[in-house]
Amino acid sequence: MAHEVTPRYTVPGLTVQDAGSLIGVLQQRLHALNDLHLTLKHVHWNVVGPHFIAVHEMLDPQVERVRAMADDVAERIAALGGVAQGTPGALVADRAWEDYSVGRADAIAHLGALDLVYTGVLEDLRNAVGKAGDTDPATEDLLIEQLRDLEQFQWFIRAHLETAGGALSTEGATTEADAAKRSAGS
Repeated sequence: MAHEVTPRYTVPGLTVQDAGSLIGVLQQRLHALNDLHLTLKHVHWNVVGPHFIAVHEMLDPQVERVRAMADDVAERIAALGGVAQGTPGALVADRAWEDYSVGRADAIAHLGALDLVYTGVLEDLRNAVGKAGDTDPATEDLLIEQLRDLEQFQWFIRAHLETAGGALSTEGATTEADAAKRSAGS
């Protein structure tokens, strides 16, 4: 959960209280991004089936960009006077979501599950953009840039899940396992 801290100093133009709130928001983004890049690598290593190579190779650029996003968020936390908690223990202790639940599986099944993962990350990121926009345009700008890239990555995934009629095979799924099952069955 987001922990507010009050740094001893921050960037000019922000109060230490506002910076503390932003640090709490950014720390959750850092956890989400670290979790996402590990999840994407997990899928990369455990994808099988006729779409293997397409999905396997599609994921590495996403992993690299998400890692860069995590670095940008951690550096923003430091610039605001905070401490970026990037350890696995901090991530697991603070996250509000369950671990990715699909192991070795068909490429389309993994993409169905990843669609839900991206939806969760993007919904939380939109909320963070709103909080940052109330306080700091520099942090808001950083998050908006990441929002655009992550939405594009979800679009790449959804292109594999969409029917010719425009419906997503994952429609109505509420868990990764259900999304994987629905997408693999289409």
